[in-house]
Amino acid sequence: MVRVRGRSRRRISIAALTCYKPGHRSRLIYRPRRDDGNRDGRKSFSWRDYRDLLIAAHQQLGGPIVLVWDNLNVHKAAGLREFAATRDWLTIYYLPPYAPDLNPVEGVWSLLRRGWLSNVAFTTPEHLMQRIRRGLRHVQYRSHLIDGCLAETGLTINP
Repeated sequence: MVRVRGRSRRRISIAALTCYKPGHRSRLIYRPRRDDGNRDGRKSFSWRDYRDLLIAAHQQLGGPIVLVWDNLNVHKAAGLREFAATRDWLTIYYLPPYAPDLNPVEGVWSLLRRGWLSNVAFTTPEHLMQRIRRGLRHVQYRSHLIDGCLAETGLTINP
């Protein structure tokens, strides 16, 4: 007899930024968030979570940020637009609708799915979170993988 565990309604969301600057190594900054059912009812990131990620990225990178974002509704939330308007170090551009092939972060998710998350039967949400963090750390310390995610889009960085 094989015991099968019941489906969990818990969810893990991840926000990530691939960071590129000519003459510097590429970087990956990410924040995972596990829905434990006890928060404000949101299962995914709120605009405040993205704001906090951008503040942390600004502190970590130590310079202005030009952000190229997809059209996720929370990326265009009024609170986030107001936040961006008051920060001279932050400029936001949006990708065209339905253009995941232009988003380098999609390459990071592909690396995770094909590598650290493939062929694994996760026993607990903690086990899944552990594998996600391990995979993202692996990518984070290998800038050539992050560079490859940008190359796959066909986009380039021009100073």
